[in-house]
Amino acid sequence: MKNPINSFFGSRTHIFIKGILTAYCVLLFSCSDSFDQPNGLVDEAVNNNEEVSEGQDLTAFLNGNGVMMQAFYWDVEPRFEWWDLIADKTDEWAAAGIDRIWLPPVSKGQAGEFSMGYDPSDYYDLGEYFQHGTLETRFGSREELDNLIAKAHENDIEVIADIVMGHNSGGGLEYNPYRDKDTYTLFNEENGNASGLFNRNYEDFHPNSVRESDEEALFFEEQDLSHVRENVQNWLWKFDNSVAKYYKNTVGFDGWRFDYVKSFSAEYVDAWVSEVGGWSVGEFFDGNANLVREWVAAAGVNAFDFPCLFQMRDAFSQNDLTILQNGDMLWKTNPEDAVTFVANHDTDREPVIEEEYKLYAYSYILTHPGYPTIFYLDYENEEFKQKLQQLILINRSIATGDVEVLYADEDEYIASRKGNGDNPGLVLYINTNGLELNRQVPTHWLDTELHDYTGGVTTSVSVDIDGVATLKAPANGYAVWSIK
Repeated sequence: MKNPINSFFGSRTHIFIKGILTAYCVLLFSCSDSFDQPNGLVDEAVNNNEEVSEGQDLTAFLNGNGVMMQAFYWDVEPRFEWWDLIADKTDEWAAAGIDRIWLPPVSKGQAGEFSMGYDPSDYYDLGEYFQHGTLETRFGSREELDNLIAKAHENDIEVIADIVMGHNSGGGLEYNPYRDKDTYTLFNEENGNASGLFNRNYEDFHPNSVRESDEEALFFEEQDLSHVRENVQNWLWKFDNSVAKYYKNTVGFDGWRFDYVKSFSAEYVDAWVSEVGGWSVGEFFDGNANLVREWVAAAGVNAFDFPCLFQMRDAFSQNDLTILQNGDMLWKTNPEDAVTFVANHDTDREPVIEEEYKLYAYSYILTHPGYPTIFYLDYENEEFKQKLQQLILINRSIATGDVEVLYADEDEYIASRKGNGDNPGLVLYINTNGLELNRQVPTHWLDTELHDYTGGVTTSVSVDIDGVATLKAPANGYAVWSIK
C-alpha cells in the first residue's frame, strides 16, 4: 500500500526540510559537480546502525554479453609505443569482460609518425616501409602489431580493424584530365605506396571516366576513391591478397569498423563483408535514427548508435531525463544492430557528453540493449575505472530481458530489465538531483529484498507482495537494483 505522505508529494520524500537542504546545498557548494558514490556511504550506514546490504555473486548470472574497448584516442602518446602499451593491458581488459578491442587504422598515413591513420597512403605498410619520413607508424612496428593481436587472441579478445576506404592521402602529383590540373592521385612505389600493392591513379578517384562523384566527399575530395572502379574493388576486397583478405587472413584481424561511411555507398560495405566476413560496424555519423536504420538495412552490418549519443547529451545537459524515455534511438528498434557509446576519438575532442555526465551515460548504455563500447580515456580515468568495471559486470550478468521505463522526469530516470529464466534482471535508477532521492515504483519482483549492485546505496530495500518497492538513488548518481 502506498504511503499517503509519499503519494501526496509525488512518491518522493519532498517534504519541507528537503527544500531547505536543497537551498543550503546551492548556497554552499554545487551539488552536481561530483560523482561521489559510493565513498563514505558504508560509514554512514554503520553510524546510523543500519545493516549494510550484501548482494549475490553476479558471475553466477553471466549472460553472454560482451563489451568493446576503443583502444585509442586522438593523438595518442607516446609515439611508436602504442601497440606495446595496449598489449600490456589485454590481460586486465579480458578479466573485466572486454571481448573486442577496436584499433585505429594500422597503415601508414601521409602524416607519417604523426598520422592517426585516417589519411591512408599505403594500406600494406603496417610499419614496414620507410616512407612519409618514418619506418614505424605512430603506433609502432609491424612486429609490435602482430604481438598485440596475438596477445589479444590469447585472452579471447577479437581485434577490430578501422578501415578507411573512402579517401586516400599522400600520393604523388600527376596531371588529372578530369580536373584539368595536377592532383595528388598517383600512388606507386615512388609515391606514397612503397609496398607496390594497390597502385592507383586519377582514374581510381572522382571524377573519372565512369562516374562523377560518390555520395559525400567532405575530406580529401580530390582523393575520393571511386569504388565502382574494378581496380579499387579488386584491391580492397576481391583479390586473394586484397586489403580485406590480407588483414583478415595474414595479419589476423577479426572484424571491421568502417570509417565515414556516408562518403560511399552502403553496397560496398556489404560487398566487403560478404567477401571476407567478420563482425562489423559502420560510422554513420548522424543523429537521425531513421537514416541510421536505413543504412543498416542497406549495408547489412551494425552501426554506432549516434542517435542514442545525442539523446543522452540532450537529456543530461538540458536536465530532462524524459528524453531517455522518449528519444528515438537505434537500439530501441534494432538492438542487435546498435553499438552504443558515450565518447570516441572524434566526439571527445570537443565532448558531446561532458565529463560530469559520462557516468550517467555509461550506466544507461551498460544496462540497456545494444552492444556497448568503452572509450579508452574514460576507462583509464582513475575516477571512473572501478565504477565502469562494475557496470561492465552488471552488463555481462543481469542486464537482460525486456526493457520497461518505470518513471522519468527532469532529474530521475527509472527503467527495468525484466530478466529471463533464472536471471533476475535489474532496475536502473539515475538521479541527477543534488540530493538522494527515492521513488515508489512497481517492479517485476515479488516479496523480496533488493541490493544496489553499484554500491551507491548501501542498505537494502524491500519489495512487497504486490511487487512495489521504494527505490533509492544517491545524489548526482545512479543505482542498479536487483535481488539480494
